[in-house]
Amino acid sequence: MKTTPKKYKYSWGIEATLDVIGGKWKPLVIYQLKDGTLRFNQIVDKVTPRITQRMLTKELRELEKDGLVRRKVYAQVPPKVEYSLTKTAQSLIPILDQLCDWGYEHMNDDIEFKCEE
Repeated sequence: MKTTPKKYKYSWGIEATLDVIGGKWKPLVIYQLKDGTLRFNQIVDKVTPRITQRMLTKELRELEKDGLVRRKVYAQVPPKVEYSLTKTAQSLIPILDQLCDWGYEHMNDDIEFKCEE
């Protein structure tokens, strides 16, 4: 008889947040989608060479599984896939804006682009 695993209960809200958006690439991917829907190659253009296509695909799949990214596939040749943020992910944008501002304020000499560009 199979037993259904219990859903993990977090001790802290920050633990749950970091579990979903933590890591090096997920916040960057979410931030790239903040202004609207993008196709895969458009996201690639914005995040390379920092992230490989393979890693981007993995991160997009995890974000979709966690309900932060919506993936829309069009039945055409060549295949067309678009990604956009869910309402839940859009609620993260003010927080990511603050992280971006903090980085610019404290590491200004090492930052190539301002957050709002």
